[in-house]
Amino acid sequence: MNNNTEYKKITFKEVYSIPNILCYIRILLIPVFIYVYVNAKDNVDYYMAAAIIFLSGLTDFCDGFIARKFNQVTELGKLIDPVADKLTQAAIIIALMFKIKWMFFLVVLFVIKELSMIINGIILLRKGKKLDGAMWFGKVSTAVFYFSTFIIILFPMLNSLVVNWLMIISAFFMALSFIMYINEYIKMYKKI
Repeated sequence: MNNNTEYKKITFKEVYSIPNILCYIRILLIPVFIYVYVNAKDNVDYYMAAAIIFLSGLTDFCDGFIARKFNQVTELGKLIDPVADKLTQAAIIIALMFKIKWMFFLVVLFVIKELSMIINGIILLRKGKKLDGAMWFGKVSTAVFYFSTFIIILFPMLNSLVVNWLMIISAFFMALSFIMYINEYIKMYKKI
């Protein structure tokens, strides 16, 4: 690591920017969602869990929109936004695992994908390279994941065949995104 590296001090304004506050809210919604979903007894409870996920998705959309529209993109925001995304996704699939046992396979795929991205990201960052934000295929995969899991949470009595297909489609897009990210990392390694 270069000893001349300068670290920018994070300002109060950056910590408490509206987009970053929305990220904090999204992170705080995670344990609320887990509690409501895991303890759900009737449709109202499942609707509440789905509403929490919807609110989380809305804050995710709004934080990015506000940051870009009003020039409030911060280095802190670039760090906490993807962390909030991954924590939310992990919470959803782990919570779903309490109700849908075979969800374990999606958890394994998610963990492998995310660990690979973290490890490659760290290695490349140490070499002075980094991905410039989420790629389009990662965004598509995330959208499919949220749509599929939102439907499963909102309609807990869905036919198991429908649930299986929603999860297969989500797993397909997650695996495809993983492969495409690996290709991006390979291209970056070749430039070193």
